[in-house]
Amino acid sequence: MNIIVDKHRYLKSALLLLLLLPLTGVFAGIELHDFSSPEKEETYKQLTYELRCLVCQNQNLADSNADLAKDLREEVFEMVESGKSRQDIIDFMVARYGDFVLYRPPLQANTTFLWIGPFLILVGGIVIAIIFIRRHRLNADDPEQPEDRS
Repeated sequence: MNIIVDKHRYLKSALLLLLLLPLTGVFAGIELHDFSSPEKEETYKQLTYELRCLVCQNQNLADSNADLAKDLREEVFEMVESGKSRQDIIDFMVARYGDFVLYRPPLQANTTFLWIGPFLILVGGIVIAIIFIRRHRLNADDPEQPEDRS
């Protein structure tokens, strides 16, 4: 009887844990900014979606929960509220962190491979596939090759 009660207690505890697990995000820190105008809020949103998190590398500032991203969002907020233009903020971030902070880096000598690289990889893959297919067809059509009769 005691064993059955313990099983039910563990089952209830596990079920409660599973039910509360999705709520863990509720306790995460939420940043609230009071903007002086809707235009500044829109500028802030656009900038945080266009600037890359330097820690996560695959997320923008708006989506990242990294501490550096939080600091950068705060910095962007302060610059927007102080009246800096969108381009001034982007220029500041690029001067401080380099072109990597931009999701769409400009086409320059040092970013050429970022723009052309995917196309080169695609062309290389197509060339390798064509060579592989031709070799496979030549081997299949070659009458001197002994047939495998195993």
